Amino acid sequence: MNGVLTASGKVIEPLRESMMMDDKARALSRVGVVDVGSNSIRLVVFEGAARSPAYFFNEKVMAGLGQKMAETGRLNPQGVERGFEALRRFAVLAEGMKVKPLSCVATAAVRDAEDGPEFRKRVEKELGLKLLVVDGEEEARLSAQGVLLGWPEASGLVCDIGGNSMELAVLKDGKVGKCATSQLGPFRLQQVAGGKAGLRDYIKKTMQELAEEVGTDHQCIYLVGGSWRAIARLDIERVGYPMTVLHEYRMRPQAVGQTVKWILENDPEELRKSVGIGSARMELVPLASQVLRELVATFKPRELAVSSYGIREGLLYEHMSKALRKRDPLIEGARFTERQMARMPGFGKKLYKFLQPLFENAKPDRDRLIRAACMLHDTTWRTHPDYRAEACFDNVTRANMAALSHPERVFLGLSLLHRYKNSREDSPMEPIFALLNDRQKQDAEVLGKAMRFGAMFSVKDPSKAGSLKLYPKKKKLELHLTKIGQAMFGEVALSRFESLCKAMEVEPVVVG
Repeated sequence: MNGVLTASGKVIEPLRESMMMDDKARALSRVGVVDVGSNSIRLVVFEGAARSPAYFFNEKVMAGLGQKMAETGRLNPQGVERGFEALRRFAVLAEGMKVKPLSCVATAAVRDAEDGPEFRKRVEKELGLKLLVVDGEEEARLSAQGVLLGWPEASGLVCDIGGNSMELAVLKDGKVGKCATSQLGPFRLQQVAGGKAGLRDYIKKTMQELAEEVGTDHQCIYLVGGSWRAIARLDIERVGYPMTVLHEYRMRPQAVGQTVKWILENDPEELRKSVGIGSARMELVPLASQVLRELVATFKPRELAVSSYGIREGLLYEHMSKALRKRDPLIEGARFTERQMARMPGFGKKLYKFLQPLFENAKPDRDRLIRAACMLHDTTWRTHPDYRAEACFDNVTRANMAALSHPERVFLGLSLLHRYKNSREDSPMEPIFALLNDRQKQDAEVLGKAMRFGAMFSVKDPSKAGSLKLYPKKKKLELHLTKIGQAMFGEVALSRFESLCKAMEVEPVVVG
């Protein structure tokens, strides 16, 4: 354990040079993290909104550092060379992208291997990269913080699986609780003696030990790691789910059992080809599937949620101020996108205020979607008009956006589609609409048509042109025009106002 950073220690201090610590800061300067895992080595460069960082660059190499390490006690020689070449490339890329700092974190393979220190010294001497090795509990804590970056309100159990280890961390009230580590990584399991029965007993025994450490009262398990994401992608294929976005994809325990059975009964190569999983990753999926099955049997969660955020995002979260952590990632991301891509940054906030009379009774979860939609309503204006509506929908449903469930993604996307298009009939995106019920689709249409009207009602501020008054009992929507509004209110504006009222099933009334 010499040179290994423990859960009680401070981690990755260099990030403080670049991470925005000012509570008023909105933007993040370019920050890079290299994650040296047992199976893969990945470089991620973050940029964008400080509370909702975007992936400026993301590349991985399946080096397999930890392959056969359980048997030899040493890093895989071929993996060492592949890993070293990957790190050489990453160092040059980071320099070219002017990344500062570039923080390098190593986990199970490097910390447990007999020649781990030797590998670290070589990397530092020849490439100038300092590998900071974290122990199992610290790895669990950082992965859990990555989940918090994506889900500020996350509560449950985080399960991070790598090639040589599997970590658990308890999340409650926005804080990380008990952490535990195990050797349930697929590379380790390949070396378990006793055949199928021996493997099954080993997984069950280890899982029971983990349960004693962290408890079993967890309604949701957040799954972190490439093997879990591969299984989730196969589950999407099996059930015919209409979206392929993995982050926030949710599975019920029964569905997990059915998918694991399906994976173990079918040809791995055929499954791999059907969804485009890499060979190196697919090799570990059958063993990871058995671990997942026992995880569900032991902890009995109500649901499992896939997280694309883990240790790398956890390092960023580590150095966020408390005030920054409290911000809504969705709103921060939408605000940053508007600033970068809209014709008139800041108009979204004015549009939101103008439309508030229509949504006075909106609950907080719906209100944040309305606010985000208003900020995003003009961010695809450069797209050809024939494709603008679908581009809006596609951007939101597939984008790397945090704190947004799949139905919320579709609601936001559908509202933006209707901002540019009256009807959603015959849309190529129609299968995805099925994630919403009829009422939600109707509400998204109303929001979209409200933005469609408000966005063209005034150049700078729609409230300078008029105001809206809704009378729900009378089923009437009044538009009160100012002098500026009277000049702005032509036949196109009238048509869009009437279209909004039709969607709301109210009578349109224009005053002034």
